[in-house]
Amino acid sequence: MSSKKVTKNDLLEAVYQNTKCEKFVVQSIVENLFDQMKICLKEGDTIELRGFGTFEPRLRKGRQNARNPKTGQQLSVAPHYVVAFRSGQELKRALWDLPVNESFNKTN
Repeated sequence: MSSKKVTKNDLLEAVYQNTKCEKFVVQSIVENLFDQMKICLKEGDTIELRGFGTFEPRLRKGRQNARNPKTGQQLSVAPHYVVAFRSGQELKRALWDLPVNESFNKTN
């Protein structure tokens, strides 16, 4: 199993190749989809994509004694939201059947 990073442009190219739609149409649709997902998450909504997974905003507690790992400086972090992802059953099953490569996690 390769462990390369796939970019948004890679995904756009794959969708373009599979659909044969005009490239600018594919790009517009994908950009619009991501924009709508951001809007929904910012409004506190959960996005459920059946078979793929669920995106949801989750509140992270603030901390008074956090540490910047780069500088070691002590700082406080205010409570804030992060995006959490839970994979769907079909995605879980698809990954379950992949052959295990012991060096995969070491390079990521």
